[in-house]
Amino acid sequence: MPESRYSDLDRPPLSEAALNRALVRPGSLWTGVTVVDSTGSTNADLADAARGGAPEGTVLVAEEQRAGRGRLGRAWSSPPRSGLTFSILLRPGVPVAAHGWLTLLYAVAAASAVRRLAEVDVRLKWPNDLLIGERKLAGVLAERVDDAVIIGMGLNVTLRPDELPAETATSLGIEEAACLDRDPLLRAVLREVESHYRDWTEAKGDAEAAGLRSAYLASSATVGRRVRVQLPGETTLTGQATGIDHFGHLQVDAAGEQYTLSAGDVVHVRPAA
Repeated sequence: MPESRYSDLDRPPLSEAALNRALVRPGSLWTGVTVVDSTGSTNADLADAARGGAPEGTVLVAEEQRAGRGRLGRAWSSPPRSGLTFSILLRPGVPVAAHGWLTLLYAVAAASAVRRLAEVDVRLKWPNDLLIGERKLAGVLAERVDDAVIIGMGLNVTLRPDELPAETATSLGIEEAACLDRDPLLRAVLREVESHYRDWTEAKGDAEAAGLRSAYLASSATVGRRVRVQLPGETTLTGQATGIDHFGHLQVDAAGEQYTLSAGDVVHVRPAA
């Protein structure tokens, strides 16, 4: 007999109906929330849906993701119902050059929501990680599909130390957060994303005018620190992370020169020893 979704009472399933009642309303960005028990990748599934004409605001949540991916194809996995694994579909009507801000926008929104509900100090590691201290709580991945952008996040909620995907990871449970209920956490993240996304699109993708750049810098765990940047081909760059430019690129001063790096330029960004 297959295991019931309710067999682990510490990790109850999400309610698709409740999420749709709470989030899908006239005038809302969110047009539909689907919750599936298991899938390979929510980003891959939504990419297929985008090619088929799925509307902006489509949300796909997986209780278990078997082939989750992080940036540069890195694996991301967790036990069923131990975290929030979901993707959203956006069709931003802003210049494509501004799309680099979408990962940062999502990270700002998620960090704000988790900080408020879970009462933990979440910081942002450029370009796509949410940290508590130096440990990774969540990762964000954005992919463009024609005129759509798919953004996915994996957030560790109740993972125990022996379930973490890496020694450098953590979870809200391990950090003794005030909220471990995935339903309000998911609602809060999506509402924050909607708020920031509306401001950003109304500003035509201008992160400065939308207040997004200042919000990101206020939560950054990267800017203001000495960092060691691993570039493709085993090349490294060590210097001071000084800012984020108008396209969401990281600015680093090293050896008397300023470098501007896009997310596609780097393999890792870590604090310098």
